[in-house]
Amino acid sequence: MRPTLFDSHCHLTDERFAGDVAAVIERAVQGGVVGIVTVASDPDDAERACELALRFPAVRATAGIHPHVAERGDAAGFTRIAELARRSEVVALGETGLDYHYEHAPREVQCRAFEGHVQLARATGLPLVVHSREADEDTAAVVREAGAEVRGVLHCFAGGRKLLEAGLDSGWYISFAGLVSFRTYADAELVRAVPADRLLAETDSPYLAPVPHRGKRNEPAFVRFVVETLARIRGEPLEQVAAATTRNAMRLYRL
Repeated sequence: MRPTLFDSHCHLTDERFAGDVAAVIERAVQGGVVGIVTVASDPDDAERACELALRFPAVRATAGIHPHVAERGDAAGFTRIAELARRSEVVALGETGLDYHYEHAPREVQCRAFEGHVQLARATGLPLVVHSREADEDTAAVVREAGAEVRGVLHCFAGGRKLLEAGLDSGWYISFAGLVSFRTYADAELVRAVPADRLLAETDSPYLAPVPHRGKRNEPAFVRFVVETLARIRGEPLEQVAAATTRNAMRLYRL
């Protein structure tokens, strides 16, 4: 029996999908993917994500401002995000968060934008999709301060145990991407530490293609390889992990 899969985080609006996005989505659906969330990086990108969600029944969208472009989180930017958040095809806010690796935006600007998303999540009831790279301490502080009234997911999780515990203690979900399939991946114990009802799988495509497609353009159909790896690390049947990650994604995004 073919497992039911859900790609909880990808970027179908990326230019690398230009010209064949319909075929990409069809391959995913034919491969058992019942849901795809295409995640926005800024207001214009959120508009494009909504257009895709309207065209393809399996796709939903988010609205938010990536930490790389956090300076777009001014009053005008957040007004547009708030307007988009009211659309039925938008199921979450983000991605937001902190990236101290590249620091394309100053840290204080990233923090302000992150807090703005938290406030909007409180106002709308939508969950947050959070990016965190080399910013465990500050991300954990925001997650804990947000409190139980804010739902969310730590996407493409590559942090340490303290950030993982902050997310789990706050009732958040933890999502893993193709990184877990890489030979150099060294955090298997954190994969096993996530309760089955908090676990998500994603591709983050077109980035981070999992083995055996590493180095190629990633796409939602490849979420199966992420789920297979999670199942192997956790010592659980593929069908069990596939069902759990699908059920959890649908619960988080209220589908």
